[in-house]
Amino acid sequence: MIFSQDPETMNRTAVRLGEYLGHSWLKRPLEKTYHFEDPGLEQELLGLKFRNPVGLAAGFDKAARMVDFLPALGFGHVEIGSVTPQPQEGNPKPRAFRLEEDEALINRMGFNSEGAAVIADRLRLVERKLVVGVNIGKNRNTPNEKAVPDYEEGFRIFAPIADYITINISSPNTPGLRDLLEKGPLRELLGALQKLNAQLAKQVPLLLKVPPDSTATQLDDIMEVAKETQIHGLIAVNTTLARTGLRTAPATLQAIGAGGLSGEPLKNRATEVIRYLYRGLGRDMAIVGSGGIFSAADAYEKIKAGASLIQIYTGLVYEGPGLVKRINKGLSVLLRAHGFTSIRQAVGAEQI
Repeated sequence: MIFSQDPETMNRTAVRLGEYLGHSWLKRPLEKTYHFEDPGLEQELLGLKFRNPVGLAAGFDKAARMVDFLPALGFGHVEIGSVTPQPQEGNPKPRAFRLEEDEALINRMGFNSEGAAVIADRLRLVERKLVVGVNIGKNRNTPNEKAVPDYEEGFRIFAPIADYITINISSPNTPGLRDLLEKGPLRELLGALQKLNAQLAKQVPLLLKVPPDSTATQLDDIMEVAKETQIHGLIAVNTTLARTGLRTAPATLQAIGAGGLSGEPLKNRATEVIRYLYRGLGRDMAIVGSGGIFSAADAYEKIKAGASLIQIYTGLVYEGPGLVKRINKGLSVLLRAHGFTSIRQAVGAEQI
């Protein structure tokens, strides 16, 4: 019944339901159902305490409506957004599609956003029981040569209220956005934001989301600039433009058209990127793993490759809200089975 509905409609329904449940007495029995706690899953990272490594990736709760409810599902953190400085509609509909044979999604949302001011006002009223990150982007009508002020505006608005801020210049759904990942523009952008950060009484952790379609040379450039500007972490990965190896019929893919692919087909590439970044960075910079996580085994694979945290989205769509508990419970078992007493010991373990 759920999958008979348009994906964007179902997302909007789920978000509204989560918003309602976040202020309802029903939140308590749901929390008992989905709650799982293990001190071995807790960790201090980015100057923050995460009760477990499982987060909700950006794109699901774009406008901070579910933040009160998500702890009841067992999440350790949530990343809201992407949020643009000014409100914008995003790309024309339809713009979200399921590839059920591949357990994947294609979206070309295009940074649809209520705008930073509205979302910041909502976030100020939220009860915080988990780490809340904010993913920021530029407005579509802002040319790349004027992108820095857009990101500076988003940073200024959310720095006082976000636990961390993620810079999104890797979405494939805003024309030309990924050009900002070139060394020169990236150095200018991250440098400008870190300059603002240095003026704060307490710096907010700054992360950069990385695309899966980058070459090794491009990833090397990203790591070089990340270290040079002393940002705090990388999220690997965003959605991909690739369509190789899919079960979905080529005619169906052609009818869907452009957009970023997420889900099961992205799993191996995401892990490859995490592994490559960890080899270049070690534990000097936090890595958040995202892409094709449908089970505790998938999450553990990314942790062993070098991710300290993981984020889910498409897996949640296909597996349902019980996935969070299954991942955390499964990770607890896997850690003990491999002789680890804490998740920090497992990070990058395959490369030791």
